[in-house]
Amino acid sequence: MKVFISADIEGVTTIANWEESEPKNASYAAHAEQMTKEVLAACEGAIAAGAKEIVIKDAHGSGYNINPALMPRQAVLIRGWSNYPTCMAEGIDGSFDAAMFVGYHSAAGRGGNPMSHTLTGSHTGIFINGRRASEFMIYSWAAAYYGVPTVFLSGDKMLCEDYADLHPALHAVAVKDGSGGATFCRSVALTIPEIRAASEASLRQNLAGAVAALPDGFDVEIHYKDHGRALKVSYFPDVKRIDDNKVAFSRKDYYEVLRTVMWIC
Repeated sequence: MKVFISADIEGVTTIANWEESEPKNASYAAHAEQMTKEVLAACEGAIAAGAKEIVIKDAHGSGYNINPALMPRQAVLIRGWSNYPTCMAEGIDGSFDAAMFVGYHSAAGRGGNPMSHTLTGSHTGIFINGRRASEFMIYSWAAAYYGVPTVFLSGDKMLCEDYADLHPALHAVAVKDGSGGATFCRSVALTIPEIRAASEASLRQNLAGAVAALPDGFDVEIHYKDHGRALKVSYFPDVKRIDDNKVAFSRKDYYEVLRTVMWIC
C-alpha cells in the first residue's frame, strides 16, 4: 500500500495564534514538534494498516517544519516548494492507494479556528460551485482528480464537520475547537493516539468506490480583502471581475482550477 500525507500546522492540537506558526518566534518550535508528532502518528497508523510507502508533503509556510529525522523508514518527506499546481498536495499522482490530511484548519471566513484562512490569506473566501472551499477541499479534490481516495483528516472541529460529506470513506479526528480569538485545545495524550487509530482504521476499510466524484465543471469565485488585488488578477486570462473585491472564472478540468488558483491567489 502506498499512502500520501499532506500536513499543515494551523490545525494541529496545540497551536492557537499566528505568532505560534511563524519560525521567527520562540513559541513556534513546540508547535512544529507537535506537527511532527501528529504526522508520525498518522504514519504509524498507516504502517499498521499495511503501508509500505508513504510520501509526506510538508505544506505549511516555508515547507520546512516537520523534523525529517523522526520520520519512519517507509517515508519520503517533501520539503520546500517546487511551485507545481497541486501545491499542498505536491507529489500526489495516480500511484497512491489513499491520501490523508493532517493538521488542517477551517476555511477563510469560518469561525471554528482563530487562524481560519485559505491559502494566502489575501481573501475572505474562495467558493467552488457556491461552496466555501478550504485548503482541505481544494487539495483533497486534487487527490480525487488523480483517482486517489481521501480517507483521513485531522484538524479543528468545524473543518471536520464542514467537509464530513466530501469523501465517502473519510475518517476525521477533531483535535480542537475555536470561537472568536479563543482556541479550545484537547489533550495531546488523547489526540495523538486518536490520530494513530483513525489513520489505521481509515486504511483498513474497503476503499472500492471511495474516490470522491468531482463535479462536471467548476465555477470559482474569489473574494479579496483588497479591491486593488481583485482588479489586478482580473487581467489573468478568463478571470472576470464581478464586484470591486470579487473575481470569477470557470473551468471544465480541475487541474486548470488548481493552475489558475496558483497564479491569482
